[in-house]
Amino acid sequence: MTRPDVTVVIPAHHEEEGIARVLDRLIEAISLDFEILVVVDDGRDPTVAAVEDHCRGDGRVRVLVNSYGRGPANAIRYGIDRARHPVTVVTMADGSDDPRMIDPLARLVERGVVVAAASRYSPGGQQVGGPALKGLLSRTAGRSLGSLGRVGTDDATNSFKAYDTEFLREVGIHSRSGFEIGLEITAKARRLRRPVAELPTIWLDRTYGQSAFELRNWVPKYLRWYLFAFGRPLTLEQVRREGARIAARNDDEDGSP
Repeated sequence: MTRPDVTVVIPAHHEEEGIARVLDRLIEAISLDFEILVVVDDGRDPTVAAVEDHCRGDGRVRVLVNSYGRGPANAIRYGIDRARHPVTVVTMADGSDDPRMIDPLARLVERGVVVAAASRYSPGGQQVGGPALKGLLSRTAGRSLGSLGRVGTDDATNSFKAYDTEFLREVGIHSRSGFEIGLEITAKARRLRRPVAELPTIWLDRTYGQSAFELRNWVPKYLRWYLFAFGRPLTLEQVRREGARIAARNDDEDGSP
């Protein structure tokens, strides 16, 4: 049996306090061949020095400075565009995700799914801690998409997912601000009727630093991708066109040029 190669993309912003522990857990947990790309918005971010000092000499771990614009969505896009392996996993720098899930998620992609989700809301999954309102909105969106939208997972909003890298490049990533990429790609897979699967995971809220999640600003963007998941099958060209339309609406809301 072949072993899938995995690129792990970690968007990071001032995560110098805990990034070493997160990297150690990833390196220990992943048995597959891998690279880890820690993506920051600014080369002066202290995360850069923390990663370089901790992983000096380990060529599997690299720090990239995002040139696409500020924010987690742009950092994730930048990392994905530089992924060198057929499976790309997005995980967070705060230690909330379980790195032991990466191998089985990657195996699902190897077997043919285009999105393999780590699900907090499927049987056996759990979310521990975090803001109550954020959790309620996420759980409601995820479970309703799973049951009504039949998207293949009860946790489409979770950022912790494994993707077929080629599929990501086919459909394109149109999110430009928050963490809605996980929902965007799941919705696109559904409209294309491409396979999505999930495995239960236990998510633990960060124990240090502050979350970059901006509930008020990003909920409308999540809602547009949520609604996009419902509907008739589309062609790849149609999905890309609709993705660009949603991105333009989000840019107008942000006042972007």
